[in-house]
Amino acid sequence: MAERKRLNAAVVGLGYWGPNLVRNLADSDGWNVRWIVDADERRLAAIERRYPQCRTSTDLATVLRDGELDLVALATPPSTHFTMAGDAIAAGKHVLVEKPLAERSADARALLDLAGRNEVKLFTDHTFLYTGAVETMHRMLHAGELGDVYYIESQRVNLGLFQQTNVVWDLAPHDVSIFNYVLGRLPTAVSCHTRACINPSVADVAFLQLRYADDCTAAVHLSWLSPVKVRRMMLSASARMLLWDDVDPSEKLRIYDKGVLLNPSSKTLTQQMISYRLGDVRIPMLDGREALAKLFDDVWHDVAENRPARVGGSFGYDVVRCIEAAIESSETGGRWIPVEGAGDASRRTAVDGKIASESLV
Repeated sequence: MAERKRLNAAVVGLGYWGPNLVRNLADSDGWNVRWIVDADERRLAAIERRYPQCRTSTDLATVLRDGELDLVALATPPSTHFTMAGDAIAAGKHVLVEKPLAERSADARALLDLAGRNEVKLFTDHTFLYTGAVETMHRMLHAGELGDVYYIESQRVNLGLFQQTNVVWDLAPHDVSIFNYVLGRLPTAVSCHTRACINPSVADVAFLQLRYADDCTAAVHLSWLSPVKVRRMMLSASARMLLWDDVDPSEKLRIYDKGVLLNPSSKTLTQQMISYRLGDVRIPMLDGREALAKLFDDVWHDVAENRPARVGGSFGYDVVRCIEAAIESSETGGRWIPVEGAGDASRRTAVDGKIASESLV
């Protein structure tokens, strides 16, 4: 096998997620960590001891002037994504942005447009798409092994960590990105109810519903106020059913050969003849490689070989559209908000505030 061309990356932000980006890039056979950027010099000094071959800086503008830099990976707060990603794209760099891509769909669309004009790639770090369980769910559904999907339900709860943004922006991008990838389509409308239990201005509990054109539905429970950490997703379909428990150390995905059969001759509710199919439970072998390493491999193939990555900018933009619709719904008492028309107010704000694609030049 021919040796890969190594590309140069910069990681911006050394909070919770940034060190994971550094580690996976450094271990990759396709990337060099050329720069590490953070405003805290103590963090830079600590990571420099582990990766002495990397350059460090507190100034992103200086790093963006490096002509040998290929990719900028942002692991900074969501409020900084639009500006930092825009600056990196304008400097001619490919960009990977920690989820969400932006805090408004108008900003995400502007970044996509700017990347297109500058002929660079834009990615969003939806790491869960590369877990073995999600990949298996996607493969089985699109191979016809599950049949028609009836509904999906997900629970993503724990105690903390409290963020400056609300729980929907913090946690929902994970589940929405998984739904969008596994189902291969977007919901037509979203409804969301939230409650702020600790800080009156920050929602810390949310119940999210998504409706699809083929009558499939999905529901998500999100919370920073659970006594236990739960990461479970159940998919109910006509041929098989799946249960994914990401907290389980060994049996993360279970495939149930179970279902309900209705006698086709039944014409009324009182005449319905129902039988149950009770088959085996299977625990498949999953790809155990670290999801983030697989993501960087996918991004390398896109940048180096123009093979579209799973987490391209358009995918990240669609996730933002769904979350924006959920936020709009929560502000209107849970009203169903069409995903296609979500965020009209924010788009107007972006234009009025001149934070549109034309301003990112």
